[in-house]
Amino acid sequence: MTEGPVHATWESHPASRWEDAFLSGNGRHGALVFGDPSDDRVIVTHHTLVRPNGGEHARSPELAAELPALQDRLLAGDLTAAESFTDGRPLQWVQPFHPAFQIRLRGQPGAGAEGDCRRSVDFSTGEATAHRADWRSRVFVSRADDVIVQHVTAPDLTLDLAQEHELPGAPAGLSVGHGKLLTPDGALLSLRVRYPDSGRAYTGVTLAVVTGGTTRLAPHGVRVTGATEVLLLTRVRRHRGELDVVAETDALRDLIDRTQPYGALLDRHLALHRTAYGRVTLDLHADPAERALPGTELLKRPRSPALLERLFAAGRYHLLSSSGLLPPRLTGLWTGDWNTAWSGAFTNDANLNLQTASATSAALPEVTDALASLIHRQLNDWRENARAVFGARGVVAPAHTDGESGLSYHFSREYPLHLWTAGADWLLKPLVDHDETRGTHDPRTAAALAEVALFYEDFLTTTDSEGHLVLVPSYSPENRPANASWGAINAAMDLSAARHALRTAAAYHPDTPQALRWRALADRLPPHRVNADGALAEWAWPGLDDSYDHRHLSHLYGVWPLDEINPYDTPRLASAAHRALQLRGAENDSAHGHLHHALVAARLRDGERVAHALGQVLDGDFFHASLMSAHYPNRDVYNADAAHTLPGVLVETLVQSTPDRLVLLPALPAAYPHGQLAGVRTRFGAEVDLSWDPHGATAVVRPSRTHRVELRTSAGAQPLELVAGEDRVLTLGAR
Repeated sequence: MTEGPVHATWESHPASRWEDAFLSGNGRHGALVFGDPSDDRVIVTHHTLVRPNGGEHARSPELAAELPALQDRLLAGDLTAAESFTDGRPLQWVQPFHPAFQIRLRGQPGAGAEGDCRRSVDFSTGEATAHRADWRSRVFVSRADDVIVQHVTAPDLTLDLAQEHELPGAPAGLSVGHGKLLTPDGALLSLRVRYPDSGRAYTGVTLAVVTGGTTRLAPHGVRVTGATEVLLLTRVRRHRGELDVVAETDALRDLIDRTQPYGALLDRHLALHRTAYGRVTLDLHADPAERALPGTELLKRPRSPALLERLFAAGRYHLLSSSGLLPPRLTGLWTGDWNTAWSGAFTNDANLNLQTASATSAALPEVTDALASLIHRQLNDWRENARAVFGARGVVAPAHTDGESGLSYHFSREYPLHLWTAGADWLLKPLVDHDETRGTHDPRTAAALAEVALFYEDFLTTTDSEGHLVLVPSYSPENRPANASWGAINAAMDLSAARHALRTAAAYHPDTPQALRWRALADRLPPHRVNADGALAEWAWPGLDDSYDHRHLSHLYGVWPLDEINPYDTPRLASAAHRALQLRGAENDSAHGHLHHALVAARLRDGERVAHALGQVLDGDFFHASLMSAHYPNRDVYNADAAHTLPGVLVETLVQSTPDRLVLLPALPAAYPHGQLAGVRTRFGAEVDLSWDPHGATAVVRPSRTHRVELRTSAGAQPLELVAGEDRVLTLGAR
């Protein structure tokens, strides 16, 4: 029996669907591992692989000259005016993410041997393994060497090795070239795929190092006979022109330590991966027998603490593994199909920040760094959005991106995403949280915040009858007022974002003339509105009625992830936000909607509502055997939202922080009366270990800097003096 949480999952049979394949990744390369001894497949992915579809040439719409007229019409009561704020283009999707190819190993001894096949993935190492009888395969994606490593062993290995590009949804017209040659210690395979009507291509290179037996060329690849082990190293590059395969091969060969080829590669990887993964752990005192179950059996027990432990561990693992060059896409870093839903892109107006919700608190700066990488490489495009659409200086973030372009060209009448002005603040918020945790200001974040504030200087020029600044046009993703069109006035998210961006930019640039201007602008923004139902209104403009049945909760940005609205400082607004949450429908049962609901509920100290939202996901058959998730119930549409967001939800139920406050056990669901959460980071620079049972709780606070914070528990508030390097042990009574 298992005495502690299981940092792995396993199955007793190979994956028959790519959605069930176990996952490995390093934030650049990804691998989907089927674990089939008779016909093993590893699908290779890379964050940069997006198919040209015209989006690479698309530009932001030139609409700035028409903005004053639109503003006048909206303010005059023309509630559909924004529908004509377009240059007439049809909806243009961003370039879709796609797989590269699969590495296939066929005809291996052991396929017909008696005994179960067991495949597993170890979250602490990133290794996906499979074995039957004497056959064993191990796959990981090295965080140190940026290479996919596969090691196959058996007493008498006879197999065919090939790179295959024919995966579901592959478009017609791909220009494909295969290369293969024998080397002194094995073979080299290369696959070049050029996109139709494009100068872009990608090339995959697989170096095979064979021990024992013979290796020869075969019609579709390489035939290995009578070997004892095969080591495969694979990389893929997206490029223009031709890739230097010889240089790529030499680089792969340089990675190999001849004394311990696999072990040395793994050791270098573990020094980075294991350290990051192990920083935070969750133990819910689950039944050891349930902890030992395979993942698919555990998923049949949605109320099991063992399931939540494993999903927490798997979520951290998948989030880390998909973050590096870029943060996680809608599909993380993985897909086995060229037809990815919503282009497998980065949906900035909700999903990306939900997926990365635990990056700061659950000690994954690698994820925050990946988000920063996406932001900083696209700032020039964000500047172009501000200029083209709004005639403003500064920056405006797009609602969707493929990871290459940051231009706001994906929009339509029903989705006027080019009107969304809150995006830059929303995307920069995790970077600000990270800075608070470290106690220093990243100069790149400071510079980006200044540009957001600069945009608001130019955009906030209209006032209402009470002298408040007006955000017009204003868009609340991806909803519309019940009595108006999508482009409206004073969306609550836009108000929260503008206020937060201006004040945060001022805090990053103290004692400067612009800081005074930014604070003054923030002070002139209107307050949130409470509607006739007692709920925080999604639009603070009088006469705009709420639409409650929607998957997005954009108007509650002030509750989560901001601290603008909370039960301690703004109880009236917190009560209105809670009423808004009660009235919100689930619309189409999207996983991100349920877990966004849970995050807001946790901030509002509603553990029952958190439990209900979690239950919708756990009962809804959202998880594949891989423990990657789906967008809809019944495992419909492969999507990382639930898998990656769930750890953030669980942390928020147990520990919350601001730069000046620590909140313990604010919203723990009653179904989990015992547990420990170790290693959580706070925004005032301390690490917290928390343990609890029905009789009370103990928290160990390890501050890295001297500070006074407010401690909030079920017993109320009290000051907490912290001294750098001195642990504080806090004892809490029964909840």
